[in-house]
Amino acid sequence: MRIAILSRNESLYSTRRLKEAGEALGHQIDIIDTLHCYMDITSSNPKVRYNGEDLPMYDAVIPRIGSSITFYGTAVVRQFEMMGTFCVNESVAISRSRDKLRSLQLLSRKGIGLPRTGFASKPDKIQDLIKNVGGAPLVIKLLEGTQGIGVVLAETNKAAESVIEAFMGLKANILVQEFIEEAGGADIRCFVVGNRVIAAMKRQAGEGEFRSNLHRGGSAKLVRLTKEERLTAVNAAKAMGLNLCGVDILQSNSGPVVMEVNSSPGLEGIENATGKDVAAMIFDFIEKNAKPNATKTKGKG
Repeated sequence: MRIAILSRNESLYSTRRLKEAGEALGHQIDIIDTLHCYMDITSSNPKVRYNGEDLPMYDAVIPRIGSSITFYGTAVVRQFEMMGTFCVNESVAISRSRDKLRSLQLLSRKGIGLPRTGFASKPDKIQDLIKNVGGAPLVIKLLEGTQGIGVVLAETNKAAESVIEAFMGLKANILVQEFIEEAGGADIRCFVVGNRVIAAMKRQAGEGEFRSNLHRGGSAKLVRLTKEERLTAVNAAKAMGLNLCGVDILQSNSGPVVMEVNSSPGLEGIENATGKDVAAMIFDFIEKNAKPNATKTKGKG
């Protein structure tokens, strides 16, 4: 098969591993810089141009779209969908996952476990917003934040009020969430491909830190999921419409709750923690599912 990886940096671990795994399985793998793609959208025969030439028809495209280029990146993916190319994650699903508020609303509608969450633009009573999520300690998140950036733990109601007022003064969109103290600074990253969890790791925050992101010094190890955790991860991926994603779960007293669904999860942490060849498993999914015009939206919406 001829497969394209949309990635801005071919030296990134995830991009390198996907290329190595694909070529080891006999596929032709092209790494395409998403921002250097440009689209012919005036013709009845949609095309993607790159370096002055039309890109060939690919059997599949693996989008590795960074959050900073979501708008343009999803437009490129949508163009491939219009050409009939199978995209591992569709443009609409990627857009959903990048909007934290929209993600939580979709997950909530499907009855998937979530921490109590509040969202407001200019609440008349910030105290009531805080009260509705159970009061301090609570977590305040920037909607556009990634890798734990823009996430603040407020340990008192007064501190929460001050942080919320500060963010609102900057006209930032924020979420206010209950703090799952019993999780002990740990979460579980479930790597979902298709309709199953192919690998899972438990990430533990460093001392004095509540964010478990590996980019913030957290550690990771192999974990055995409960049936409920596995089902929660799979249902979250389905709700978002993602074939490939990382679902981050906290273990709460009321069961597993989803913190985030990541449409472009990194491979390095999960492969090192579990010892699994996650990249090869992704190609196994592609080999079984890549067919022309097999995407659900076909570039619509």
